Amino acid sequence: MFMLAMRSIRHRPGRFLATLLSAFLGAAIIMTFNAMHDTAGQPGVDAVSSDTLSTAAGVVGGYGTLLVFFAIASTLTVNVRQRASEMELLRCSGATPGQIKRMVVGEAVAVALAGAGLAIGPAMLGGRALLEVFQDSGQVARSVEFEFGPVAFLTGFDITLLAAAGAAFLAVRRATGRRRQPGRARTVLANTALVAGAAAVTSTLVFSATDAALMAPPAYGAILLSVGCALKAPRLLAAVLDRLPFGGASGWLAVRNLRERAGQLAGILMSLILFTAVATATLTMQAVESDAVAASGAVKSVDAKNLETLNFTVVGIIVVFVCVMLVNSLYAATSYREREFGQQRLAGATPGQVLGVVGVEGLVLTAVGIFFGTAAALAGIVPFTVVRTDAVLPEQALGVWLAVVAVAAAVTMGTGLATARRVLRTPAVRAVASAA
Repeated sequence: MFMLAMRSIRHRPGRFLATLLSAFLGAAIIMTFNAMHDTAGQPGVDAVSSDTLSTAAGVVGGYGTLLVFFAIASTLTVNVRQRASEMELLRCSGATPGQIKRMVVGEAVAVALAGAGLAIGPAMLGGRALLEVFQDSGQVARSVEFEFGPVAFLTGFDITLLAAAGAAFLAVRRATGRRRQPGRARTVLANTALVAGAAAVTSTLVFSATDAALMAPPAYGAILLSVGCALKAPRLLAAVLDRLPFGGASGWLAVRNLRERAGQLAGILMSLILFTAVATATLTMQAVESDAVAASGAVKSVDAKNLETLNFTVVGIIVVFVCVMLVNSLYAATSYREREFGQQRLAGATPGQVLGVVGVEGLVLTAVGIFFGTAAALAGIVPFTVVRTDAVLPEQALGVWLAVVAVAAAVTMGTGLATARRVLRTPAVRAVASAA
């Protein structure tokens, strides 16, 4: 099966580009920030600089690990689903489910290994640039030299390879298993995240406006609430579709397609919810905190600067990863519909009508993701603002929210429509015949 996996990669490298890109970006981010552990561990580094570097590596490294898994999982899930006929042929030829799993996991590990190897150079440059940012802001002493050592190297490769193997195993297990009801584990995790998130944002009210840890409970609470909503993405989408008032051929067909593909689109919806919630909550609360400090005339401490840097860094990483996940997932999912688009055109639909269906689908996904992501974000923003400023909703929230919505809508709608337009260039008869 290992040889078959290598052969599959050599003969169809294009199908693995999305996974390679996700592994490359994930390993680069993990190694960039974990290089701060290597840098902090050098002899002669002062305590303040060491604490700043270790905190950045620990916080962002944890986020990076989760994002790597989600990014690789989203691309592999689409990849495996598109190869259902190939896997069925292998099973009919005598391959066991275990052999197919080993083949897919072998492919994922090989691609992830290549991605991690390509990420070493960019990670070294990124780590050096990150150290300079900390030094320019006065958080790290100028005398500290950059070090890219075993912590960065081993964590980058280990986490990326484990994420790829785990995501591939789960994806192929889903694809080769029998159809069954959604697992209890997912429901339990979703409910646990929602309860924990609600408890976290509620606990914000017991803090005072001057507490250094005031931002932590609402921020983590918003993240947990968004995770809970993301895990319930298929059910949330199905519930919304039952209430949509769309009319006309394009609207009816879009809702029908979304309802039938709710499970497949869950990854895209999860990305939108997480992106909207985390970006809106973090940026808004940081803006409120910065304005409150400026209004009081106080000077930010090193800890406050560290928190601000980490907030913006985490949001930046999430933006990059979510954009990659959305682009990869949408491109793969839309490209795979070449035969479907060809059949619609042979049945009398014009290219404009097909694009209209894709546009409505993207609009619904974007609206649902933004709605639940915004709800999770507001659950953290409101209690934080009440405690910090005595207001209910900060004036900074609207501008941040509009910027986040613009990015989410541009990525989702732009990728879906651009890919569909490219697919529609293939003549309808050839599209149906080649995909059959």
